[in-house]
Amino acid sequence: MGMPFFSAGTDPGSSLPEVLRRLGHDPFAMTGVMGSDHGLDIPHATTCVAVKYVDGVVMAGDRRATSGHLISHRFMEKVVEADRYSAVAIAGAAGPAMEMVKLFQLQLEHYEKVEGQSLSLEGKANQLSGMVRSNLPAAMQGLVVVPIFAGYDQRRHTGRLWTFDVTGGRYEEREYVATGSGSLHAGTVMKVQLRADMDRTTAIDLVCRALWEAADADSATGGPDTLRAIYPVVAVIDSAGYQRIDDADLKTRYETIAAQSNR
Repeated sequence: MGMPFFSAGTDPGSSLPEVLRRLGHDPFAMTGVMGSDHGLDIPHATTCVAVKYVDGVVMAGDRRATSGHLISHRFMEKVVEADRYSAVAIAGAAGPAMEMVKLFQLQLEHYEKVEGQSLSLEGKANQLSGMVRSNLPAAMQGLVVVPIFAGYDQRRHTGRLWTFDVTGGRYEEREYVATGSGSLHAGTVMKVQLRADMDRTTAIDLVCRALWEAADADSATGGPDTLRAIYPVVAVIDSAGYQRIDDADLKTRYETIAAQSNR
């Protein structure tokens, strides 16, 4: 396949979804009626959280995906690196959510190649907002995708967080955000224990505790599984970029949480 060329009036510019639409491959096209209202048990990703600390942001997501009342996957990774300084956490219909994240990653790379520079962090949030909005027809059929976007703003030298609604509305949060079935419980933990001057270690401990409490109260949220060595995905984004926390580190933190809970 050769490089596509467009006239001045039809050039999609640096938008990869628009390039695909002009070539007849709409990434958000609905091919049929589907979803939970039509007898299909769609795997759903559940609880994800993010919190700001003094040097950046921490994102975390449990590993469980559910289909109805059944556990469909135990190893799902819901926190995904978008580029070096940003990440997406997904909740909702697992298949469309993962496809949206892949398209988002490609869009950021495509923009940088076309424009010769990377998008601002707020520009990335706008791009993701447009993709969530484009998924609205599928969401009306039960395939809802509700992501969290977070990253380190190199211009402002601070971490930033955004949450989205099903229509593509984006909302910047100042301190923390939670989404998914266990978000009420996880959000309550973060609200109570949040501190303005948190360092990296304290912020990681906080998201681990939030997911622990969410898993304790919400059957769709998976807690740490020491038998299978399954731990939440936890990532830090600061001036050094995206860094995933090792499972060995998380194991130690959850052993401490378990000891505190058993007192």
